[in-house]
Amino acid sequence: MSERPGERRPVRAADRRGERGRAPVVVIGAGLAGLTAAAYLRRLGIRVRVFEAGPHIAGLAKTERDPEGFVYDFGAHFITNRLAAAIGVGAHCRTIKHYGETVRLEGRTYAYPMGLMRRADFILSAIRRRAIVDERRPPRTAADVFRLRYGDALARRVAFPLLEAWSGAPADKLAPSVAAALQHGIGHTLLLKLDGRLTRRAVAIGYSHEMPESPNVWHVYPMGGVAVLCQRLLEGLEGCIELNSPVQQIMVDGDRVVGVRAGGQEHAASAVVSTAPVHVLPRLVVGTDVLRPLARFRYRPMVFVNLRMEGRGLLPDTVLWTPDAGGPFFRLTETPLSMPWLAPRGKTLLVADLGCEVGDEIWRASDEELADRCLAHLDWIPDARRRYRGCRVMRSPIAYPVHLAEYEDDRQRFAQSTGIRGLVSVGRNGEFAHLLMEDVYWRTLDAMRRLVADRAAAAA
Repeated sequence: MSERPGERRPVRAADRRGERGRAPVVVIGAGLAGLTAAAYLRRLGIRVRVFEAGPHIAGLAKTERDPEGFVYDFGAHFITNRLAAAIGVGAHCRTIKHYGETVRLEGRTYAYPMGLMRRADFILSAIRRRAIVDERRPPRTAADVFRLRYGDALARRVAFPLLEAWSGAPADKLAPSVAAALQHGIGHTLLLKLDGRLTRRAVAIGYSHEMPESPNVWHVYPMGGVAVLCQRLLEGLEGCIELNSPVQQIMVDGDRVVGVRAGGQEHAASAVVSTAPVHVLPRLVVGTDVLRPLARFRYRPMVFVNLRMEGRGLLPDTVLWTPDAGGPFFRLTETPLSMPWLAPRGKTLLVADLGCEVGDEIWRASDEELADRCLAHLDWIPDARRRYRGCRVMRSPIAYPVHLAEYEDDRQRFAQSTGIRGLVSVGRNGEFAHLLMEDVYWRTLDAMRRLVADRAAAAA
């Protein structure tokens, strides 16, 4: 497993001798973050035990294929060539040649981002907002950030509806950190898009904040699906992973982790690496209430409706945002426009993203009811109902972390430390952060380096 250039750390014999007699590091969860952590620690000679609550590894990074040849990815549809190379699956990936996003507004389609910025009403609104902005007053909510960045008109008609459908919360109740993933300037974006056209590769834009973007970093798709990454990380972890083994407790003595309870038994641990959703940690941790504020953190449930359709090119580009559709979805994705191998020849998949709450009408609706609701708002696609050939629905109760302003201070403190020695929280759910797969990988490696240094200092 590769590391950042110039940061490979040799494994010294002293490292291995120092592990004799020490309790293992316990990793909770066998998804991308958990397996990255376990593989890194194991390579350094540190004993590891991985407890996975489910019957298989990979978590959300799993791929399913039906008898017709349609492929369904739960979670990310693609990764970058840099992440593939780091994990060692680069030779098993296909290059994605094109990826683009559009916005449907008032019956018209606009390329993102430049198409929207050509609208006179949006341009004038952005200029007016810039003229009155007070640089001394930092934005207090996500609504403030988007008004400042795009102007009132675009924020109100595009950004806010999408943000609220995605999060389930009003824009003025969300923290400014929600907008952190959209910090790239227009000029930077245009240059990378131009590079992509010249090289005929889908250059990655906005998919990593831990590593630099460049024309040499583009999107790829692993043959066999994104779960291939976890399968590669699994190599060398034989005997370390226990499936169907949910952790019931993380035991703390004083201010330090001492073990976990899983399968009704207590297991000593020199450290615990958790990938569990942070709002469940207060229920898991016994011996301290330092994590009590995390209990009110919210995740947004989502329903993903995969519509099997005849034909291809039904959307103007791979992703279509629909801020004023008036329907149940806020985003449509036609994955075969970027990855034609995900659907049989002459057919396509439209994935509709529906925000909801667990147990509400959308969550409880049958697959065909959800498909019918989506098709009712796709009348702008010629013969949409005639093209329809069935669907597969995927549900996630914790699809996205919701950064509410009311607990932003607690979130920022948690981002610095769990407050418990030896307890590290990694991964998108574990960090309660809007992370894509490459950043999950690099941030987990960084967290493990710090954990190894802390253990060495404690043993000295």
